[in-house]
Amino acid sequence: MKVYENEVWKYFLSDEEPDYDQDRVGKWMFFYKGGSERKYLEERCIEAISLGIVEEAKIAQNKIEGVACFYLESDDTVVHLAAIEFFLINDMIQKTRTGKLYNISFKLDSQTRAGQYGKAFESGIKLEQFVDLETGEWV
Repeated sequence: MKVYENEVWKYFLSDEEPDYDQDRVGKWMFFYKGGSERKYLEERCIEAISLGIVEEAKIAQNKIEGVACFYLESDDTVVHLAAIEFFLINDMIQKTRTGKLYNISFKLDSQTRAGQYGKAFESGIKLEQFVDLETGEWV
């Protein structure tokens, strides 16, 4: 595994750097608040790369709040399934007060480059396409 850092991000890459199609690459994102959540997500980034779940992950360097991203290509269903299973096993997907999984979204890098954030962001890939949000079982 290779690790690169700058002031903003800490990157984790498989030994063979990914060669993503820039029109299809995107990420599942996990937001954190606090150093202990950040530490946990950084450990998951390392684990996901080490296990070959994804080839690239990154986490914000901010210790107070930020995001961890797990990269893959939008049409790679096999990797989506492996990544989601990893997220579920590691209790990374937040739940509502009633215990339902949040319907997290996959975001294309092209959407990020286009400035699509908040209400301007519409995802074509959501967790509910893979998992029943009520039961956590595969659909």
